[in-house]
Amino acid sequence: MSEKKNIPPDGIALPEKNKANHNDELLLLNKKLSQQIEERKKRAAELVIANIELAYQNKEKEQRAAELVIANAELAFQNKEREKRAAELVIANTELAFQNQEKEKRAAELVIANTELVFQNQEKEKRAAELVIANAELTFQNQEKEKRANELALTNNELEAFTYISSHHLQEPLRKIQVFTDRISTDEHQNLTLKGKYYFERIEVAASHMQGLINDLLTYSRTSVNEKKFENCSINDIINKVIEDLSEEIILKKAIIEVSGNCSAYVIPSQFHQLICNLINNSLKFSKQGEIPHITIESLYTKQTTKNLPSSSDYCHIIISDNGIGFDQQFESRVFEMFQQLHSRTDYKGTGIGLAIVKKIVENHKGIITATGRLNQGAKFDIYIPVVS
Repeated sequence: MSEKKNIPPDGIALPEKNKANHNDELLLLNKKLSQQIEERKKRAAELVIANIELAYQNKEKEQRAAELVIANAELAFQNKEREKRAAELVIANTELAFQNQEKEKRAAELVIANTELVFQNQEKEKRAAELVIANAELTFQNQEKEKRANELALTNNELEAFTYISSHHLQEPLRKIQVFTDRISTDEHQNLTLKGKYYFERIEVAASHMQGLINDLLTYSRTSVNEKKFENCSINDIINKVIEDLSEEIILKKAIIEVSGNCSAYVIPSQFHQLICNLINNSLKFSKQGEIPHITIESLYTKQTTKNLPSSSDYCHIIISDNGIGFDQQFESRVFEMFQQLHSRTDYKGTGIGLAIVKKIVENHKGIITATGRLNQGAKFDIYIPVVS
């Protein structure tokens, strides 16, 4: 095999020495090139590792970026929430400030109220002390009233007994006056002058009035002195008996009497007869001139309707009303007083004791009686009697 010789590119043959130098340079260049290739391989391997590391880091960065996006979104949400909380806190602080002001006002008011309360307590203590004194005074006055009431009851009993006895004694001289006036009227009347006859008639009227007064006083006295025997009676039976007893006067006046209802109650028959008789007589006496008297009597059961009656009892309510001349309501409290006459004695005869007797009988039955009326429009009497005595 022929040896291959190095020939320069330009085709000019080089000397041997130059060839050797050229080969050394070439080897050196090859060596450098090999080294550079090795270095490049190392750099390429390192670059591959760096690229892998960079790719990993990029993935890590992407993850961090994604997490940062989420964190930023969460942070933005938290910031909004904080802003809301801050706004709410501002409102809450404003409300708290207002409440504190209100509390301060209330505290100031409480101080004033406590001061007022202390003052009121002091006033109450004063009033309590005054009340103790007033109660002691009231107790003393009640004791005095009880003494006076006992004395008054004793005096009334003595007065009623005196009236009863006196009336009996008065009847004897009155009977003599009536006997002698009757004899004068029979035997000597024609001998009297006109003036004498007028005086004589006045004596007879006065004696008659005196007789009526004594009889009424005796009746009033008997309502307290007589023994009180209660019986269960029909009120209508008593009313019908009174109407029968007064039939002549009723017929004379052409009066109309209407009776309705039918109560029964424990009453003193004789006294209740007197009560109804006096009230009907009162309606007949004070009837209007030229008008037929119209009297209505109603009885019905009822419960307590006024504070003056015990609430535990049943009552018989008796209503007697008429169409007579009536009376002015301002005199309501006087109609039941002794010797009280609201109308002229010359026009309406009477002693002024009839309604006092009525009230006394009602009180004996532990009841009450009231009167209402208007002038020329009639009168009404309401009587409440316990059903059981």
